[in-house]
Amino acid sequence: MSYKVLIIDDDQGLRLGLKSHLTSLGYNVLEAFDGIKGLEVFELEDPQSFDFVLLDVDMPRLNGLETLKRLKVMSPVTTVIMMTAFATIDNAVEAVSNGAFSYLQKPLHYTDLEGVMKRALTALGYIENLKNSAPIFFDEKQKIIGHTESMQNIFAVIQRLSHVDTPVLIRGQSGTGKELVAKAIHYNSVRKDHPFVAVNCSAIAENLFESEFFGHEKGAFTGAEQRKIGKFQFADQGTLFLDELGELPLHMQVKLLRVLQEKKFNPVGSNQEIQVDVRIIAATNRDLDQMIIDNQFRDDLYYRLNVMPIVLPPLKDRLNDLENLIAVFVKKFNVSHSKKVRKINPQALQCLRSYNWPGNIRELENVIEHAFILNDGPEILLQHLPEKILKAAQVTLKKNDEPNSLYEVSKSLGNLELDQKSVLTSSDKNEESLDLVEIKSIKIEIEDMDFQKQKDEFEKRFIIEALRANKGKINQTALNSNIPKKTLLRKIEKYGIDAQGIKTTLD
Repeated sequence: MSYKVLIIDDDQGLRLGLKSHLTSLGYNVLEAFDGIKGLEVFELEDPQSFDFVLLDVDMPRLNGLETLKRLKVMSPVTTVIMMTAFATIDNAVEAVSNGAFSYLQKPLHYTDLEGVMKRALTALGYIENLKNSAPIFFDEKQKIIGHTESMQNIFAVIQRLSHVDTPVLIRGQSGTGKELVAKAIHYNSVRKDHPFVAVNCSAIAENLFESEFFGHEKGAFTGAEQRKIGKFQFADQGTLFLDELGELPLHMQVKLLRVLQEKKFNPVGSNQEIQVDVRIIAATNRDLDQMIIDNQFRDDLYYRLNVMPIVLPPLKDRLNDLENLIAVFVKKFNVSHSKKVRKINPQALQCLRSYNWPGNIRELENVIEHAFILNDGPEILLQHLPEKILKAAQVTLKKNDEPNSLYEVSKSLGNLELDQKSVLTSSDKNEESLDLVEIKSIKIEIEDMDFQKQKDEFEKRFIIEALRANKGKINQTALNSNIPKKTLLRKIEKYGIDAQGIKTTLD
């Protein structure tokens, strides 16, 4: 994938050097000589198409901090990296608080820049994975929109938690993506350049918890043949993710509470206190409220962690997100299995919709990989799904002598109307796939049996109706119709559509 970068700096030599270096690494690079010109290029090229902006602080006409604010209004999702020869703490704090990802001092070292960009892509990757399970779009008022209300709320909480340093408790069934949420919080917070250390509390023997968490000195106990650094020290300045928190023994709950309160601990066998600065993000699928009643979990630790909880819904309550998740996994396994699967058959999709998903998103991922192993074609069909999925949906497969198998589908799948629609991978949703839209019926006269002509006519009708539905607003139409803005503008010009006339008429 080629990432798009805009360099805004009044130093021509620096701009050309950066452009040459980043282009050699495969980036698509544009440049501007000051803030005002940069904003013009940013808006003209479609703001949300930019992955990075490298922005100088001290420039004529419009300085970098003011430019940053305006860039973030146009595209909150673009990563901005500030650059200056006169770095100050105040400027750095102001830049980060206004949405900059990082702050580099001139003269720039390319290795430092590449490291910051790599970390930014990692952070964006976690957010992108979350977006795929309930897509986020930004409308003209920068409101986050998702397919499910529960995921909208979760995105809002993640945004808030990324800008504060409080402990976090994530609750949800196994396989709902608790660690992914923890990483999204960490890699979009001020701790992003420091370690993210994950510990599964259910995988540690009870007598080894203290050593795993706090480390030990040589000879502290039988078998301690050398000094060991604990997870808290590894995570210093970063985030410690405690998965399966409900499995933590009571004596360790006391010690964890002390570290949360005092930010210091003693390694096993040592009298020396170690000071640490660690953010705790914990996760559990256990009912902690009932565990408190049963005296299995400390209420003081619970209240300390449960400042702003995140509760992840099970997949069975988010079936509107199923298609997007499938598209993500199809894209992933196309790469790992070297295949070219493009879609899932509507019957197979309906079968997956009828399943209860006790294993949640992790189980769905396994099911799609199972389908990939059995499938050699471009489409996931019913026969590629695991038997337990088919059995739960009461689907019976019946093969005959035809080249393709026929299927008897029980009434449990409902009266499935097989529209000409499939789930496409995100790579399929490109500039040339406007014809892949749900159409219930098309009547074509025999003398008009021309594919290109019919395709063009359909695209034209589709765009006109989309513009009408969005009151002629180009940006709104592009977002709501899933059409890249540049593609939409090109098609409007191609078909001679009067978008302004549509807007005027509706106004």
